[in-house]
Amino acid sequence: MSAKIRTVTLGCKVNQYETELVRQGLTSIGFADAQNQEPADVCVVNTCTVTSEGDAKSRQMIRRLARKNPDAKIVVMGCYATRAPEEVADLPGVSEVVTDKRELPDLMTRFGVVDVPTGLDGFSGRQRAYVKVQDGCLLRCSYCIIPKVRPELSSRDSQHIVDEVQRLVAAGHREVVLTGIHLGHYGVDWNRHKPREQWVRLSHLVKQLAELPGEFRIRLSSIEATEVTRELIGVLKDFPERIVPHLHVCLQSGSDSVLRRMRRRWGTRMFLDRCEMLREALDQPALTTDVIVGFPGETDEEFEQTLETCRRARFSKVHVFPFSRRRGTPAAEMEDQVDKDVQADRVARLIELETELRRDYFRSLVGRRVQLLVETARGFTGIGDGSAGGVAGGGSQYLMRGTSCRYAPVELFADQPAAPGTLIDVQVQAADDQRLLGR
Repeated sequence: MSAKIRTVTLGCKVNQYETELVRQGLTSIGFADAQNQEPADVCVVNTCTVTSEGDAKSRQMIRRLARKNPDAKIVVMGCYATRAPEEVADLPGVSEVVTDKRELPDLMTRFGVVDVPTGLDGFSGRQRAYVKVQDGCLLRCSYCIIPKVRPELSSRDSQHIVDEVQRLVAAGHREVVLTGIHLGHYGVDWNRHKPREQWVRLSHLVKQLAELPGEFRIRLSSIEATEVTRELIGVLKDFPERIVPHLHVCLQSGSDSVLRRMRRRWGTRMFLDRCEMLREALDQPALTTDVIVGFPGETDEEFEQTLETCRRARFSKVHVFPFSRRRGTPAAEMEDQVDKDVQADRVARLIELETELRRDYFRSLVGRRVQLLVETARGFTGIGDGSAGGVAGGGSQYLMRGTSCRYAPVELFADQPAAPGTLIDVQVQAADDQRLLGR
């Protein structure tokens, strides 16, 4: 009987990619995924340390796996393992701690993998496949621990990425999400000591992938405003059928004074200018972002500035985070830490605005056609009243759900089902603050 593996990922898309890479390496030599309550022989935990809560969840997961898989070897990797390897090693059941992601090939070799994969052949359990294109961050934002645990910039060879995307498309994945610890730094490690005209940029890679044959679409994960260049926007504009009209541009705060305390590299004026450039070049793009609320010293006026910047940016989604003191960062030691009750009130107010902005954007898509990646489909008999999102009378109908090219959730009823993983065009008939409804 084959040995069993169980993998658990906490944190970002890069972590999810790296977990899948290890899983693929081990299944290539005969390991099988442990099902449901079946005990595993090897557990791989990919940890997160962005916040103290991430550390706590990582410890909780390791302890839970040790209880439910008492005979398993538990391998722990990820940013928490890098930041506190001795702390992780003392947890129950832990047999190995990988402190550097560059050691993953060595880890797989120790398990007996001969042909260590340089990329993925598929992405288990997902319609949307993540592709890691770079690692590391050089910035020193005052709230962020990640540059300390992933400090080395490393860009993947573009041909390896091209080959991987082609394999993923051949395996049936119709959306590829390019991701990295700092996606916009793709190529920066190669550009040192080169004349500017020889620099490699993210826009070059995106164009190369956009020109590949096949039925699939490309999405970029989180990117900094300074890296939304005219060159990159030009590539997005040139390939509207291949590259989705959606960018996640990190704001963090809409107050210039808070941005300076955060050690961000730009102010609100430049950020809003980039948003406007995207709107001028692309067809009704979706712009999403992250905002930290209650950063040390944030005044009522500074928070109001954040609300106003979000209104002006017209985001379709805002990921709202209350500031969390991350030991080892300058922000953790700053004076004037904001009271938790004040943080909670501001989080609630920003979420209220985000709901309004999302509803406005979703409603602006009514009457348009959007491209949907089907993620689930199930059948019904004789439901609804004939309105948008329902069907009249009897007969078999199918409810499909998925994600549109503009990153809006979609629900639609149809007479014929489309298989999960299929790209289809949908006419948007109605919308609320949660989803688009279509046919």
